[in-house]
Amino acid sequence: MAQQNIEHNEKFFESARNDRMSHPDPHGAPDCRPIEVGEVWSNPVTRERATILERPWDNPAGRATAELTALVGARVMGEHRHPALVERFTALDGELMVKRNGQTSILQQGETAVIEAGVWHDWWNAGDHDARVRVEITPGERFVHMIETFFGLARLGHTDRNGMPSLLQLSVTAGEFRDVIEFRSPSPAVQRVIFGLVSPIARWYGCRATYPQLSRAVLAPQI
Repeated sequence: MAQQNIEHNEKFFESARNDRMSHPDPHGAPDCRPIEVGEVWSNPVTRERATILERPWDNPAGRATAELTALVGARVMGEHRHPALVERFTALDGELMVKRNGQTSILQQGETAVIEAGVWHDWWNAGDHDARVRVEITPGERFVHMIETFFGLARLGHTDRNGMPSLLQLSVTAGEFRDVIEFRSPSPAVQRVIFGLVSPIARWYGCRATYPQLSRAVLAPQI
């Protein structure tokens, strides 16, 4: 476990060592296209593709649903937890490695894993075939905004090889979405101290928590 924590810390601080203050244009033109069922959001760095099946404003529970294709080698940015939402994974095709509270298991076709609020978890595709998984997030509106921000930063080339933004960018984005996601390493207490020190510098350099060109969940009409 100690070695694992060291590896997680090294990944986190790698962004600080390689930080080039890279970020999108904070005054970019807003993307106000409505989010449509059936459109695909992709993260070329983490190798995730999400086809939107249900938007949060389409149901009373505020649930967001997508079919996630985890390409071979896909891995979410890092071990994390969601303070106030429930995530439900159902394997449709292939297998997904899922880690919950330190225990790793294989999610096979037809099986479901429920990640309750506050549970540390991680997932990756260790197989030699793509995996398709139905993912349901309740409530999902803030989660959708967070995903489009992180995916957008990756598509625009503003992340490292793990899909994590630079330390400057992460300090403001993680602060904005702390009600949605919290990364495990380094410890949340250490992150709060670091981000508190770094975020004023990040804003001075033009970093924003999210960007108008990456914020359709809040700027586009919900039709």
